[in-house]
Amino acid sequence: EVQLVESGGGSVQAGGSLRLSCTASGFTFDESNMGWYRQAPGNACERISIINSDGRTYYADSVKGRFTISQDMAKNTMYLQMSSLKPEDTAVYYCAADAEEYDGNCPRNNYWGQGTQVTVSS
Repeated sequence: EVQLVESGGGSVQAGGSLRLSCTASGFTFDESNMGWYRQAPGNACERISIINSDGRTYYADSVKGRFTISQDMAKNTMYLQMSSLKPEDTAVYYCAADAEEYDGNCPRNNYWGQGTQVTVSS
């Protein structure tokens, strides 16, 4: 059974930092392209960062320079270090065994986690 479980969300003031974790099981983590997505109320799902199986990374312009994606293959865990957080970063954040751009509603399918809330206050 595929499982992805996010943790590390919470409330923080603008300018603060959070680190999200995503622990995966039920598929070959080290051969998968992985991604972080987010959805704010009233908005479509937004792909914000991906890490390919070869280690290449991608960031959306909205988070570039502030967020860092990484993974620990030994722990089947992916991370998203978020710094210089802004109120507009407030959203539910999802990890996925997916790297495709997607503008529907998160989560897309069972290769996605159920999300963790991040709230940034001004």
